[in-house]
Amino acid sequence: MKGLRPVGVAGLFFLIGRSFSGVTAAFLDGGYLEKVLRFDHQEPRIDFQKLAQLMARPDELLRAYYYHCLPYQSNPPTEEERHRYAARHRFTTALSFLPRFEVRLGQLAYRGQSITGEPVFQQKRVDCMVGVDMALLAGKGKITNAALFTGDSDLIPAVEAVKREGVLVTLWHGSFSPGMRPSRELFEMADERRELTSDLVAQILRP
Repeated sequence: MKGLRPVGVAGLFFLIGRSFSGVTAAFLDGGYLEKVLRFDHQEPRIDFQKLAQLMARPDELLRAYYYHCLPYQSNPPTEEERHRYAARHRFTTALSFLPRFEVRLGQLAYRGQSITGEPVFQQKRVDCMVGVDMALLAGKGKITNAALFTGDSDLIPAVEAVKREGVLVTLWHGSFSPGMRPSRELFEMADERRELTSDLVAQILRP
C-alpha cells in the first residue's frame, strides 16, 4: 500500500491515495481557527507546524499563511486592551519565525455596539489578502492544491478563481454546530472537505 497515508475523519481513518507529487499551500483564517479550537475543543495548545503539515498531507507543504488582526485598542487603550494586544503580538511574531510560515495582519475596525451593548468589530483586508495570495500562487503554477481553513463565504470568489486555474481546494472547517459551521455555498464549492475532529486535534497537540 505504498503511497497511501491515513487521514482521520470523524473519528475514522480512511486511506487517501493521492501521490506525493503535489504541492500544497495552507491558508488559515486565524479568527475562525480560534473559535473552532475554543468552542469545539476547549482551547487546546496546538503545534501550528503540525497543523500545517496535516493540512498539506500527503503533499509537500509550500508554505502556510496565517491571517488575523491585532486586537482593537481605544485611545487611550485600557490596561486590559494593552495586555491583549501585547499577547497577540507576541504570538504572531513567534508564528512568523516558524519554517515556511507567513503571517498576514489585517485591521480590526470598531463599528459601535450591538443591541446588548457589546462592542462590534469588523476585520478589514483579511479576505482580500487571502484571495490575493491564493490567486497569485495558483496563477503562477506554484501549487497544485490549496488547503483553506475558514468558514467565510467572502472567500468564495477566491476559491472559484483558483479552481479555474486547475488547483484542487480542500476546505478545513469546524463542527456543524451553530457559529462553527462553514458557509454552505463554500462547503459545496470545495473539492474536498475536512472537519477538524478531536482525533485530528490529538495529532497536533504541543508536547
